[in-house]
Amino acid sequence: MKLTLLGTGTPTPSLTRASSGYLIEIGNDVIVMDHGPGSHHRLLEAGKRAVDVTHVFFSHLHYDHCADIVRLFLTRWDQGADRIPELKIYGPPPLRRMCELLFGEEGAFAPDLNARIKHQGSIDIFVARGGKPPRRWPRPEITELKSGDKVEARGWTLTVAPASHVQPYLECYAYRLDSPEGSVCYSGDSGGVSPALIDLARGCDVLIHMNHYYSGTEPTESYRVVCGNHEDVAQVATAAGVKTLVLTHFLEQIDQPGMREHIVREIAKTFTGHIVWGEDLMEVPVGGPKMFRME
Repeated sequence: MKLTLLGTGTPTPSLTRASSGYLIEIGNDVIVMDHGPGSHHRLLEAGKRAVDVTHVFFSHLHYDHCADIVRLFLTRWDQGADRIPELKIYGPPPLRRMCELLFGEEGAFAPDLNARIKHQGSIDIFVARGGKPPRRWPRPEITELKSGDKVEARGWTLTVAPASHVQPYLECYAYRLDSPEGSVCYSGDSGGVSPALIDLARGCDVLIHMNHYYSGTEPTESYRVVCGNHEDVAQVATAAGVKTLVLTHFLEQIDQPGMREHIVREIAKTFTGHIVWGEDLMEVPVGGPKMFRME
């Protein structure tokens, strides 16, 4: 089980941090959790291609968590040349409608897809890639999830729980992925001290948690409930008894020398496990090595 942080930033444009995206490799499965702007480029830098990806999970449909699905989906379909299985896409409603509006036969990219299916030049490229005409329209396997659902696959199980974010306007989830090699919980964009997230993450090896801003600088209490700060994150990780806490989704104001170290020291007053300040393309041990294990 291998965890790579693809994007650790926010909606704010950055040359150093892509928007939200995480890569988990288990056996023959290559799983992407969220795919915000820039995270597909990071996927390539991590040594993976669109055609390698088997599953995509969206925590919610804010653009900084899903905008790069267009690049992933179309590249995978085009390069795959009908030789690989359809992409499995999971997330909250209205995921199915979003994909239909993008990739359906009346969707935004229908003219592109239609040309690649029917134009002789495109058919020639399709054949050169190993395809056998006629080319099929993409039919992704879309599953709209609800809280409490489980996704069972070969060698792993994913569990869905609510995140504390921008409901009811967008449904927002946290995910936990368990395998014999370890467990990873991803908070999505969850703010405050969420009992549901604590229950989901309990005892897991790695918790990836939004750490958006410095505690006490929130403009309103409502903002605190939807956007993570370091004191609340420390409480969640401590209550859940996780082994390693990975901080991510940083505002520029805290992503500064000195402030980073200060926040880690502050969290360590409450949380006694390992603390990682996430960076794009960082590989985080899940079940090891020994230096990351709680004895």
